Amino acid sequence: MSSKKLTTEQALRIILSESEEENGEASDYGNDSDFDSESESYSRSMMQSLPLRLLPRISSATRHVRPIGVMVDIRHFHMDAQTFKMDYPKVLITGGLGQIGTGLAKIMRKRYGKDNVILSDIVKAPKRILDDGPFLYADILDLKNLQNIVVTNKIDWVVHFSALLSAIGEKNVPLALKINVDGLHNILELCKQYHLKLFVPSTIGAFGPDTPRNPTPDLTIQRPRTIYGVSKVHAELMGEYYHAASGLDFRSLRFPGIISADTQPGGGTTDYAVKIFHDALQTGVFNCYLRQDTRLPMMYLADCLRSIVEFMEIPSEQLPMRTYNVGAMSFTPEELVEEVRKYVPHLTTTYSPDGRQAIADSWPEVLDDSNARADWKWEPHYDLAATCKTVFEKLLPSMMSEQITDKPCKGTKELTIANVIDLLVSCET
Repeated sequence: MSSKKLTTEQALRIILSESEEENGEASDYGNDSDFDSESESYSRSMMQSLPLRLLPRISSATRHVRPIGVMVDIRHFHMDAQTFKMDYPKVLITGGLGQIGTGLAKIMRKRYGKDNVILSDIVKAPKRILDDGPFLYADILDLKNLQNIVVTNKIDWVVHFSALLSAIGEKNVPLALKINVDGLHNILELCKQYHLKLFVPSTIGAFGPDTPRNPTPDLTIQRPRTIYGVSKVHAELMGEYYHAASGLDFRSLRFPGIISADTQPGGGTTDYAVKIFHDALQTGVFNCYLRQDTRLPMMYLADCLRSIVEFMEIPSEQLPMRTYNVGAMSFTPEELVEEVRKYVPHLTTTYSPDGRQAIADSWPEVLDDSNARADWKWEPHYDLAATCKTVFEKLLPSMMSEQITDKPCKGTKELTIANVIDLLVSCET
């Protein structure tokens, strides 16, 4: 019986092919002429070297296969599920009850396992969060509490979302410094002590009026004018210092404004791009607090979450930088209104710039994310048109449910983006 060493790709093909055959599914993985399917063996060590992004697929493919020894004949190729568990990271997300934290936990749990991603915060979690997976109380100002969590739960990665954002931070600077600076220092020391991989998000708010605005490169003058922006520049520099001084695997992405259909607008400078969808469907009137020609970089939530996962899975040695810009699209309120009117033609718009205009004028118009695209192949999936389509598809069912509950509609139609606006109007009349 002939024998030769398998490549990783060949072994994957065998695993997926055999699993699909056992489940009665067609496969296009089992016909590789480069290897002899009569007799090959494959070691556990090779499987442990596979990229993390491939493990969920392999794990799914081997669910129905019984485990046997480390070295096996490929005619009966099976892999112990414990092999894959060893490769999954154990992730702690601080400040996890926000929009990004809960969304990221959902994605990571699908990839790494439900029990391997722990959400944490200092407030009580609702039942739906508790039902989705592990949740812990974690105070970032209490280092001993954090140490206990890391040791007890065998944490490998920390995703640090705990922070006081711009609007609240400007009203309470001492509290912002305590949470955004002192809390960060605890996280840095924690990750240094236990050799953890650390992700800390940054923002376009880390730039200031002296920054080149179109495009804004990764390395440039920053000098922000808000305490939130100042604390984020501090986080970037401290993370890079810890990386250089002690080898901490620190990573950060500068995000633009985030658009999502899952939360109500919070009044931030870029939140007009969320508010417009709710106003368009609820009242048909949108009053924008920025000038119609104010260009800002934006990103749909799904791209934001995906960028974090992809960035965290890149081996450290392949990252020449620790902090990257990530972009997706840039538009003005006027351009957004034009796109929204494709779905809500009767939308009426006014512009009344307020104090947020000065903040917007100090931020980038377009982020240069060419380094992220070159170094770890970042590529956004959502442009303005795709974002609008997706947001309306998510918002319309809930809007229809509210309208139908309040008042029966005149007639029924198939609920598509093309006709649902008319149906909403008929519910009002």
